[in-house]
Amino acid sequence: MTRSRLAPSPTGAQHLGNARTHLIAYWAAQQAGQELLLRIDDLDSPRVKAWAVQQAIDDLAWLGIECHGAPVIQSSHQQHYQQILERLTDATAGLAYRCACSRNDIAEALSAPHESRFRGEGPIYPGICRPPDGRQASAEDSYWRLRASEQQLVFHDRVLGTQGCCPADELGDFPMTTRSGQVSYQLAVVIDDHLQGVDTVVRGNDLVASTFRQLQIHQLLGWDPPAYAHVPLVLGVDGRRLAKRHGDTRLSFYRENGVSASQVVGWAAYSLGLIDRQEPCAARDLITQFDWKKLSAEPTVIDPVTLFG
Repeated sequence: MTRSRLAPSPTGAQHLGNARTHLIAYWAAQQAGQELLLRIDDLDSPRVKAWAVQQAIDDLAWLGIECHGAPVIQSSHQQHYQQILERLTDATAGLAYRCACSRNDIAEALSAPHESRFRGEGPIYPGICRPPDGRQASAEDSYWRLRASEQQLVFHDRVLGTQGCCPADELGDFPMTTRSGQVSYQLAVVIDDHLQGVDTVVRGNDLVASTFRQLQIHQLLGWDPPAYAHVPLVLGVDGRRLAKRHGDTRLSFYRENGVSASQVVGWAAYSLGLIDRQEPCAARDLITQFDWKKLSAEPTVIDPVTLFG
């Protein structure tokens, strides 16, 4: 049995954009006969909200998304993270190195920042602590950084088609841990998916850059990567990602104000081109309507205030 997964982060409430991505994953998994797992990605501890864990579970149930088995809490994998981190740092022959750079250190070192072509990625790390010529960072108050691959990495995306990138040129070396020793998202998600046997990942297309980092980690560990589908985002009328400035887009807000789950599901299906008009629908009734070929790579722009009348 093949597996896909949902991995909401409990750093805040689930909103309309999250709901649409979760529905795509649900429809695709059901149509392909896959198990759909639920994992709560709670490693971003300073930002995690205790109430958001149960609310994410409740939101998915409200939408009619059925997952296989009990939810897995990401932080329960801590022992595995440390084992794999030690394996990577011991066996990568200088690819993993200690770094003490803060954001200010990096900004001050970049008189002419080399920006990544990937939106939101910021400047490419200039190698301040990279061996053999960089400064030597002690284990105290530092973190592990991985030297980016100099090879062209390629994967086929179900929505975006063939994607290629040379991480060293276009992304730069990236952190594998925080200063506290907690593994980063890039490493944790690779380990999580491997432990759970996930072979299909559906997520927002703002994570394409992360995929190349994760492909490199898969290579270093000798693991087969999953298949990827990076789906379009939902944006506000100003072309920016949904936020409080656009009005309240929380699923809990709509639920509390009389909007039904079927209205949200119908909007999501219509916005993706799966149905011809926006009308209430049950999630399970749209499984047969789902078609990857209908999905555009372009974002959907909405006005949350007027979306449901």
